[in-house]
Amino acid sequence: MRDGTSTTHGAAVALTALEKRYDSVAAVAGVSLDIRSGEFLTLLGPSGSGKTTTLMMIAGFEMPTAGDIAIDGQSVVGLPPYKRNIGMVFQNYALFPHLTVTDNIGFPLKQRGVSRAERSKLVGEALDLVHLPGYGNRYPRQLSGGQQQRVALARAIVFQPRLLLMDEPLGALDKQLRENLQLEMRRLHADLGITFIYVTHDQEEALTMSDRIAVMNEGKVAQVGRPEELYDRPASRFVAGFIGESNFLPAVVRDVDGETVVADCQGAVVRGLCRKPPDSGQSIVLSTRPERMRFADEERSDSASNRLRVTVSEAVFAGERCRYLLRTADGTSIVLKEPSSATVRRRSVGEQAEVAWPVADTILV
Repeated sequence: MRDGTSTTHGAAVALTALEKRYDSVAAVAGVSLDIRSGEFLTLLGPSGSGKTTTLMMIAGFEMPTAGDIAIDGQSVVGLPPYKRNIGMVFQNYALFPHLTVTDNIGFPLKQRGVSRAERSKLVGEALDLVHLPGYGNRYPRQLSGGQQQRVALARAIVFQPRLLLMDEPLGALDKQLRENLQLEMRRLHADLGITFIYVTHDQEEALTMSDRIAVMNEGKVAQVGRPEELYDRPASRFVAGFIGESNFLPAVVRDVDGETVVADCQGAVVRGLCRKPPDSGQSIVLSTRPERMRFADEERSDSASNRLRVTVSEAVFAGERCRYLLRTADGTSIVLKEPSSATVRRRSVGEQAEVAWPVADTILV
């Protein structure tokens, strides 16, 4: 295992125009992605987006229809899985029920011809890393779901791979345990210094754990970037809607000032940021997050904020937040999330109000 003087580092992975077709259906439709050495990269997307198929091709369990997979600059497309030296963790753990924890973890070492004494040492270190010392003589049936997943993790890292692939590894666990293991995954990644490629459909999980996220849709990468980049600056309506919750406001372009678009929206002038300037008179959609909005009936207007008149159609108290469903004059729905406080006046259904939110948090999608 890794210690303070270890030179272990993660593998760099390059996917180039990667495709996987089943007859006329493209499960993966031209994915190009550079994954850096030691990075924690998550493939995030809905069911059928191609994320698991991409992972299986990296692992060698699926053959690409076209394109290339290179690990540290060497193509591995022609290599079987066992020659790629990649660790793999599945959602269903895939532990051998008739073997003890020690034998499960030591299995890949035995397959590689590692001596019994060295196996014992490496298995003990792996158990320490996943916080299960003393569990070596137990069987999988004697462990909780979370403990079984830790054993699966230990087995995947015991032979010191430079690349670890994980396919929805926390999907079968309850919410509290899943959140605890997310933080442990981050710790384990920092301890090992190897490259993690992680597949999930859970947006919060991806935001919590990843150095970068590749959002996939219909077999392609819709956007790749750091979690805060994807959340604050989504490049498309799909990304804005899939990561977190977003409000979408239809508008018509009035003018463009540098990277700021000025538009008519619900009888008001609204400004937003744009990557590519739209044409004057063009119909567009502006996006903002519910938590970036606030009620602003008594606040003075300023050029850094957008404002709209709304009617409260639903008000839900959710503990630390109040969630309001609002309607504009033409019936467009807006969600506003406001921190709950005894000093903040609750709004009533049917009440008319004005909402405000920063221009900097308004994105053309």
